[in-house]
Amino acid sequence: MRIFSPLYDRVLRWAGHPHAPWYLGGLSFAESSFFPVPPDVMLAPMTLARPRLAWRFAFITTAMSVLGGLFGYFIGVFALELVEGLLQQWGYWEGYLRVRSWFDEWGFWAVFIAGFSPVPYKLFTVSAGALAMNLPMFLLASVISRGARFYLVAGLIRFGGERMERQLREYIDMIGWIVIVLCGILLLIWKL
Repeated sequence: MRIFSPLYDRVLRWAGHPHAPWYLGGLSFAESSFFPVPPDVMLAPMTLARPRLAWRFAFITTAMSVLGGLFGYFIGVFALELVEGLLQQWGYWEGYLRVRSWFDEWGFWAVFIAGFSPVPYKLFTVSAGALAMNLPMFLLASVISRGARFYLVAGLIRFGGERMERQLREYIDMIGWIVIVLCGILLLIWKL
């Protein structure tokens, strides 16, 4: 079933839009504090559409993601009681409690790993604030891990170029379905 190919083509068109860097920045900010869609889905096609701007796009994504993470941190510091209901309603509460326990043991490394991996980073930003993690250490872990992730994505796409784009286009539907299945498996593991 080919439903991801048309979406991929549409995102590539959006990625070429003059306001695309603004959209990328907004998405990066929102994902780090409350929004579920990772910015990689826009960073990769934007880099494909304009490879010479790959490092600029990676910088925008990193900077806005760290600022969004800082916003999530302050949500944890000042407004955790206000968002507890949302965390429970959206199914993030058990994950949040698990993350809290990880912070007791891992702190900096928990934020670092979450920033680089596909784990929902927003859980770690809010938890870091709620647990009063050292703010400079939080920012350092965020800058390094988010930067490494987004510059890696931009670099792979930039240097992979046309060949990578052709392969991505050829396998986008299979990749999309694999991601959905993996997300389902991770969600089941997370719930257990």
